[in-house]
Amino acid sequence: MARTLGQPLVQPGQRPAKKRQRTAAPAGATETEIKLALPGAQGVSPDALAAQLARVPALARRKAVRQQVYSVYYDTPDQQLRRQRVALRLRRVGSEQPLQWLQTLKTAGRSDSALSQRGEWEMPVPGPALALELLHDSPWPGMDPDGTLAPALAPCFVTDFERTVWRVTARDGSEIEVALDVGTITAGHRSAPLCELELELVAGPPGALFSLARRIARTVAVLPLAASKAQRGYALGQADTPMAVQAQPPVLSRDASLQTMARSLLGEALQQFTANLHTLLGADGPELVHQARVGWRRFRSLWRLLRPALPGVPCPALPALQPLLDSLGALRDVDVAATQTLPLWTERYVAGDASRAPAWQALQTALLDAAQQQRTAVRQTLAQPAVGAALLELSQWLESLETAALAPAVVACGGKRPAVRWLRRRVQRLLHRLERTWADAKHLPGAASPDAEGLHRVRILSKRLRYSTQALSPLLPRRLQRQHDVAQQWQTQLGTARDVAQASVLAARWGAAPEVVGFLRGAAAAVA
Repeated sequence: MARTLGQPLVQPGQRPAKKRQRTAAPAGATETEIKLALPGAQGVSPDALAAQLARVPALARRKAVRQQVYSVYYDTPDQQLRRQRVALRLRRVGSEQPLQWLQTLKTAGRSDSALSQRGEWEMPVPGPALALELLHDSPWPGMDPDGTLAPALAPCFVTDFERTVWRVTARDGSEIEVALDVGTITAGHRSAPLCELELELVAGPPGALFSLARRIARTVAVLPLAASKAQRGYALGQADTPMAVQAQPPVLSRDASLQTMARSLLGEALQQFTANLHTLLGADGPELVHQARVGWRRFRSLWRLLRPALPGVPCPALPALQPLLDSLGALRDVDVAATQTLPLWTERYVAGDASRAPAWQALQTALLDAAQQQRTAVRQTLAQPAVGAALLELSQWLESLETAALAPAVVACGGKRPAVRWLRRRVQRLLHRLERTWADAKHLPGAASPDAEGLHRVRILSKRLRYSTQALSPLLPRRLQRQHDVAQQWQTQLGTARDVAQASVLAARWGAAPEVVGFLRGAAAAVA
């Protein structure tokens, strides 16, 4: 069937066109690539970006080819393709005759880190119309066996960008296509900038992609980006403002190896971290900061849980990430104080006396200004090459987990599913540790109130238990699954006290009126 670029497959009142005679189509292949955002590229022209990349030693003295690329992505009104993690597009390459037209079908694959692997069927078509009959050697016939899906297809979003391509051949024979894409994604009346670097493996092992990406990251700030253009196009069509990426634990098979589970769990948590960092480059929502930090804490918590099982692959020490983590923490503290804590206590502070309101409002304004300054600091940190290089190192380390040797303690669990048995024991041990820490903090000898340091440990352990039970829920018995809600309650209760105390510290730091600082200190003591 054929459909004109940017038009519905079948016009109202028309009958579907007869199928064309089949022509040869290339066999399906696995697309293996690393996708990188460029944090320092805001406001930089495509020419300047291309020139900057051309100075990278790995790309220097290699001829660059420029193309104008316009793509229309198709789906049904109820997005049946998206729900199957399938992308179907028609692409025009070039801006002058002769134009090249390509039809591409991409299927679900693994895309939870910088390295993405998915099925791809791409072929030339005669003109600006889909030719679905050419997809006979792809999964398409199985997706639309009775031909009812095709007539419902219609454009849902477009990408329009300038692509600069370098071809890199390594000494070991690996061949990689490096593509800089700069342009826009448009879905309906919404539009968003597009600026990314794709490293696609033409020949050689996937490790060659990481090797080249890390060479580029020595001089150019990058950020691993798991979301495809299609995923971002769908997201753009669904919301006026960029949405924060929340935890989406992978579906775990009880029969999977512990190495596979670890790779999936940690990859998803790291993706939550980097996806929110990417959105934060161009958006100001406090939830983006919160979910980025949640992603990192989930990653660290899950690794602490899994680490004894994989002693041969220690997580790399990444001091280059610490300035970013510190900056995110400082921004989150100010965000919470300005947008959550102060509004919650406004009425109790004013207490019907309007003359008290200006001092309170002055503090809130100062904190909102401080938050904006801190956001700028976060973005400046992301624009440092060392940060992206560290994240790439972490992403490459994740790939090593699949082949890591298991600790004897896991093997000793025995049974059909030793990994599940071992994980349950680890969660149970974490629960017992939390209960002991709470008991010790609550009964500190000679203290009139619980130990503050002990309560802080309880809060940290509550988070770790919450993240672990959330991620491993399908593998846990119900008695351990229920601990997720208990841990969340403890975390919320202890977090509220911490937030008020932190607001009093920030109030003093930003020169709030003495009566405001005193009130917040009293409130912190009351809820502790």
